[in-house]
Amino acid sequence: MVLLGFVSNITITSRTSSLPHTSTLSRLRFLPSSHQNFTLAGRKDLVIRAQNFGVKSEPKLIDMMESGKELPELNTNLYPYVEPYSTGILKVSDIHTIYWEQSGNPTGHPVVFLHGGPGGGTTPSNRRFFDPDFYRIILFDQRGAGKSTPHACLDQNTTWDLIDDIEKLRQHLEIPEWQVFGGSWGSTLALAYSLAHPDKVTGLVLRGIFLLRKKEIDWFYEGGAAAIYPDAWESFRDLIPENERSCFVDAYSKRLNSDDKETQYAAARAWTKWEMMTAHLLPNEENIKRGEDDIFSLAFARIENHYFLNKGFFPSDSFLLDNIDNIRHINATIVQGRYDVCCPMMSAWDLHKAWPEADFKVVADAGHSANEPGIAAELVAANEKLKNLIKNGR
Repeated sequence: MVLLGFVSNITITSRTSSLPHTSTLSRLRFLPSSHQNFTLAGRKDLVIRAQNFGVKSEPKLIDMMESGKELPELNTNLYPYVEPYSTGILKVSDIHTIYWEQSGNPTGHPVVFLHGGPGGGTTPSNRRFFDPDFYRIILFDQRGAGKSTPHACLDQNTTWDLIDDIEKLRQHLEIPEWQVFGGSWGSTLALAYSLAHPDKVTGLVLRGIFLLRKKEIDWFYEGGAAAIYPDAWESFRDLIPENERSCFVDAYSKRLNSDDKETQYAAARAWTKWEMMTAHLLPNEENIKRGEDDIFSLAFARIENHYFLNKGFFPSDSFLLDNIDNIRHINATIVQGRYDVCCPMMSAWDLHKAWPEADFKVVADAGHSANEPGIAAELVAANEKLKNLIKNGR
């Protein structure tokens, strides 16, 4: 089953007020004046709806608008914690095994969660974006991350290996097709997987868009984001001698792959702490402390650096954008924090321009993390929208 998209639209949301601020309204000036259906949402997620009548819209949506009927309000609250009803280890190569788990409804609509990093692994809170009564929720740790083995291993660890792993897991769990959910690096992998297997994807929810282009890597690891976080940048920068600072990704690769374990750990802590200190609009101490965990940091930093050094193993810098036509028919939502420093909005905007059929949700008062209130609300709502479409047989 393939879910077709509605008319393209942009939503700008804010969780801090029930009505849009004048400054938020003024931001609409830079948005295109045609081929869009604009929505400005506040605390109840839908405050003002304005339709551009030059757009060819999905008939039922137009009928609802013309009749004055309101679209059903979607739940935006995280679901309660649920425990897995099954877990397992799947051998995916001669050296790699991946940890997987299932929670929610065993006979529900399957959805697979693709974690970030790469190397970040999954956490129990990842299950909370999905209605456990409706969804069969599948989480797994990518190669070298979380509970997958061998830990922090870079051998046989490429984007294409991970895409194959997702397919092996789908087949192992006897799932014909599934919804795909991914944020940050997970959005990269979700797009790449969907391009490789568009017939297996019933819907896409993407957050904190990362297309793994050179300008994105340069922004975050070569000094761009330092203009916003100079205090956090200094610790990341100062680990590297001045004569090696022409490319921090290369310099960190040398240390993360050192024969000396303590050198590896020191580089991993610095790399991870830099990202954790910039991942939230407002500092999150609990998140920053993850950078002090040597086990987590080593996998996170080594695997991220490995993928970034190899340009995501993509054949070209614009590979994902160049191939959007292959997945244009899939119903998708893009959720982006306006002040995301790790994966700045330019990438989400570029994806939106290449794929205007996908819903585009800009959270006006958020950074990068999926756990920020406005982003979490939009992610839940995106899953609820797909749930309603599935229930209605569309």
